[in-house]
Amino acid sequence: MNLSASLEDYLEAILNVADSSGIARSKDIAESLGVAKPSVTGALKLLAEKGLVNYKPYGCVTLTQSGAAQAAKVAKKHDIIETFFMDILGVGHSVAHPAACKAEHMLNSAIVSRMGDFADYAKKKGNAGENLMDVLQKIYRAKRSRR
Repeated sequence: MNLSASLEDYLEAILNVADSSGIARSKDIAESLGVAKPSVTGALKLLAEKGLVNYKPYGCVTLTQSGAAQAAKVAKKHDIIETFFMDILGVGHSVAHPAACKAEHMLNSAIVSRMGDFADYAKKKGNAGENLMDVLQKIYRAKRSRR
């Protein structure tokens, strides 16, 4: 199912703010995304029409089975990209998180999968049995110290 970047963000936010029973409130979704409650209402109506959420005005929101699967895909993509930015590129969370939010909508699944594969490989061995992530971090530190 093709969803706009905005609707994907709403699904991911619902997944992230849902309590242990899987219920999210519009107010919490709005706070999570930094948007106004009327924007949340509009998005929830669209997501409900697509069968991705259970929503009634002034009520709580839950993801349908299809919505949960779609939200999990978006969240996994985000996590892989954010981890790649932090662990491989050596940037902090404050830079990696918003960049990953944007990149998750721009990069296709094949690229993200390869980013994850590379990160896994780099964590495990590297070319000469060295941890490539350690090598990259040394390079990044050296570049920063020369500035």
